[in-house]
Amino acid sequence: MSERLTPALRDRAFRWIADDVDARTRNELQAVVADALGGRPGAVAELADRMNGPLEFGTAGLRGPVRAGPNGMNTAVVVRTTAGVAEWLTRHGKSGGIVVIGRDARHGSEDFATAVAEVLAAAGFEARLLPGPLPTPVLAFAVGHLGAVAGIQVTASHNPPADNGYKLYDESGSQIVPPSDGEIESAIAAAPGAVSVPRSPGFRVVGSDLLDAYLTRVGALPRGSARQLRIAATALHGVGAEVLTQALARAGFTDVHLVSEQSTPDPDFPTVSFPNPEEPGATDLLLALASRVDADVAIALDPDADRCALGVPGPDGSWRMLRGDETGVLLGERLLSTSDSVNPLVATTIVSSSMLGSIAAAHEARYAETLTGFKWLTRAGDGLLYAYEEALGLCVNPEFVRDKDGIAAAVVACDFAATLKAAGRTPLDVLDELALRHGVYLTDQFSLRVTDLSVREKVMSALRAAPPRQLAGIDVATEDLLPETDALRITGAGLRVVIRPSGTEPKLKSYLQVTEPVADSLGTARSAASERLSALRADVEALTTAPAE
Repeated sequence: MSERLTPALRDRAFRWIADDVDARTRNELQAVVADALGGRPGAVAELADRMNGPLEFGTAGLRGPVRAGPNGMNTAVVVRTTAGVAEWLTRHGKSGGIVVIGRDARHGSEDFATAVAEVLAAAGFEARLLPGPLPTPVLAFAVGHLGAVAGIQVTASHNPPADNGYKLYDESGSQIVPPSDGEIESAIAAAPGAVSVPRSPGFRVVGSDLLDAYLTRVGALPRGSARQLRIAATALHGVGAEVLTQALARAGFTDVHLVSEQSTPDPDFPTVSFPNPEEPGATDLLLALASRVDADVAIALDPDADRCALGVPGPDGSWRMLRGDETGVLLGERLLSTSDSVNPLVATTIVSSSMLGSIAAAHEARYAETLTGFKWLTRAGDGLLYAYEEALGLCVNPEFVRDKDGIAAAVVACDFAATLKAAGRTPLDVLDELALRHGVYLTDQFSLRVTDLSVREKVMSALRAAPPRQLAGIDVATEDLLPETDALRITGAGLRVVIRPSGTEPKLKSYLQVTEPVADSLGTARSAASERLSALRADVEALTTAPAE
């Protein structure tokens, strides 16, 4: 029996259509309503899903599919969201200030960014629009460089091609944290229909001098003098290729080979299933290029270039991508070894490798662990030198970008790789040395992808009601991290597990770590750690299986 279109759902859809400011999405939603009225199978469910909004405004801003209706990314949603942001800024005494707006090259990004600028200009702010699609770190830099009261980046980062998003930075240049997200969500809810929100063309487009200032700062990051390095790189169809090439050139690295199929922005991401360097197959073209040109290092940016993954050749010449934790500790060691900061602080998250803490102690530096996300990492404390998270987020330049920055991380990584090459060493040699000094730290991560978000809640509730007593043959204790965050931390001798729902994707994520001291040989310790990690993963996968209906 097919679902019936209720008068309430129909009327809500008609009200949204009447308030929409974009003829294309008005027509799109009208077509769905017509199909629902005509009894097309699935049309009522589709309409109900589109009207099941608005998109939640969290500390990561908005993220959702580009489509008509309040539960999608479209101009009407962007206009009302920006009206709420403008009201929130005004309420906090920021009226009339500079707000800088950037965008990536996804479907709808140009229209959405222009709409943001128009709403802010009409609200009395000095709206400044970046000139074309640029990496998210450039927007984060612009907030501080221009003395802005806020920054807004239209991007869905490494989400699937159908998505877009809206990310908000406060005047510190960091992503917002609670309670700001809740205050803004309330302001959005109180905003009028999009057609009633004033808009004005009175915004300014930022000149090329801003990007030049960013490149100058990034180009000055290297600590070494060696520059003989061959680099293979990909932007995964995103906006990072040109800026990365320019940044590397400013730093003195000119032997750069781009994956040509992926170097031009393309919102359909045609060569990858998911435009995320962590996803299987996403870096296949990069590693093939690296092998073909006999590169020394491979660089993969995600589409908005705020994440950076490194690939390296092994002793036998075969290439592999480093895990986020491997890159994280490598750059942490590099920056701590070359820093002249007094009492520096390094930070990572509760789901990343804790090896950084041991490295920090060896350098007599301070160390902090925060909740997941760079909104917390950049607020870890004064004197922050470096921060990273296992999901390829690296902040090597917190003094001028208070967020993860894939461009800057690539420059620092290439400087380190060139320094090592000049000494006849490799990044893998450094990883071996760190393991000998600090022990073997192996990490893994897997996800339960769901179509019904209630499944995540059921799994978490079951784990809270009956936490495990043993994992991988080790007695464990479980710590509930509520109310700070919806996560469980499970610890035992030489192991740690964190289980949490993703904040941006329909996934339940599990993060695993095992540690093993090096007693006899590094190979023996790694084998033992690998066996324990496999056993741990099997046990945690069994714990987080979706419950039977």
